[in-house]
Amino acid sequence: MSEKKISSKFIYFFGAFGGILFGYDIGVMTGALPFLQSDWNLSGGGVTGWITSSLMLGAVFGGAIAGQLSDRLGRRKMVLYSAVLFMIGAVLAGVSPHNAVAYLIFTRIILGIAVGAASALVPAYMSEMSPAEKRGSLSGINQLMIVSGMLISYVMDFLLKGLPEHIAWRLMLALAAVPALILFIGVLRLPESPRFLIKAGRNDEARQVLSWIRKPEEIDSEMQGIKETAAIEQKAEKSTSWGSLLEGRYRYLVIAGVTVAFFQQFMGANAIFYYIPLIVEKATGQAAADALLWPVVNGVILVLGALFYMAIAEKFSRRGLLILGGTVMGLSFILPSIINSFMDTNPMMIVVFLCIFVAFYAFTWAPLTWVLVGEIFPLAIRGRASGLASSMNWVGSFAVALVFPIMTASMSQEVVFAIFGIICLAAVAFVMFRVPETRGHSLEEIEKIGAEKGKN
Repeated sequence: MSEKKISSKFIYFFGAFGGILFGYDIGVMTGALPFLQSDWNLSGGGVTGWITSSLMLGAVFGGAIAGQLSDRLGRRKMVLYSAVLFMIGAVLAGVSPHNAVAYLIFTRIILGIAVGAASALVPAYMSEMSPAEKRGSLSGINQLMIVSGMLISYVMDFLLKGLPEHIAWRLMLALAAVPALILFIGVLRLPESPRFLIKAGRNDEARQVLSWIRKPEEIDSEMQGIKETAAIEQKAEKSTSWGSLLEGRYRYLVIAGVTVAFFQQFMGANAIFYYIPLIVEKATGQAAADALLWPVVNGVILVLGALFYMAIAEKFSRRGLLILGGTVMGLSFILPSIINSFMDTNPMMIVVFLCIFVAFYAFTWAPLTWVLVGEIFPLAIRGRASGLASSMNWVGSFAVALVFPIMTASMSQEVVFAIFGIICLAAVAFVMFRVPETRGHSLEEIEKIGAEKGKN
């Protein structure tokens, strides 16, 4: 390792930069899809759904693979591999042969593996590099990076919409290689996380990294803390199994955390993020390719919502914000259907309500899901439970992206969103009756609450 000191700001910036790349690849298909549909004359929701959702299918496996390999190879090396995979997938997607649906789905799965890896690696690396007093806001920072990446992709889609359709969508997808290259170059200078170095027996290197990002008087105590935690986790890995997740003392908290992660995606957010131009087209008759300003509007709302969450994160209860957000989100989906049943309304009404949904999602369910997942699982099962929660989140995302165009092809958009609205209200009921409050409680207190609930 180089003896030259690396700025902590540089470390934190490029440590989080993977979130921007993750967000860009999630968002870019929103603008590319209308041009792709026209260029390849795609009709029916099935093919469109598979092309869009294949990214999430890859992500289900990417997160699990990256989590396992990062414990063997290191967080930094796995981020580098993910950046390379991003570049390969983006370039391959950008040179897709005409009407090669299977080829494009395959390249999207490759990108999805990289996206899933980033979703697992970035929070892990950042939490291990940041001082304890800053970890509470990490989920907010990670969410801000993701939605910033989505906004950048929406802006690029908007700027490229004047190109010929067969060039526009290919260039939109291929440009994901640029931030991937920036990430790769930046991570080349990043150090490995001290936690991984200590677990690998490389104590001198860990001490050097900590000297760059901690005060001198903090280094010894942090190294000792990492060693003690690593010993506890090593013991837990030997004494627990996947079956342990359903043991009485763990079951209540595992069900709470995993189900919240699943609901976050099944509430319908990705239906908006991926398909808003097509939603506007169906509502107004305006060509989807001409409706690319709406993703930019949603991207701005997401970024402002992430900033707002960071300002209020520790001022309100987790459950209160989830209940508030889920209730307003559910009503935003249900009200257009109710109003339309009584009177003729402006077709754009549904889009306005969708913007309200995005605003409340951005500062409640989007960031708080991962705050809750980070706090709710007992230490002995945290690795397995967090991995299961992440996989279930991607399964929900995959399902929504796949079925939404199929649903809208067979029923009105108001009815489709009303169904998602009911799911939002079901999520609220679940939080009210099955999720404990974690704000202001130590991890040991939360584990005790779960054990008591598990007896009932």
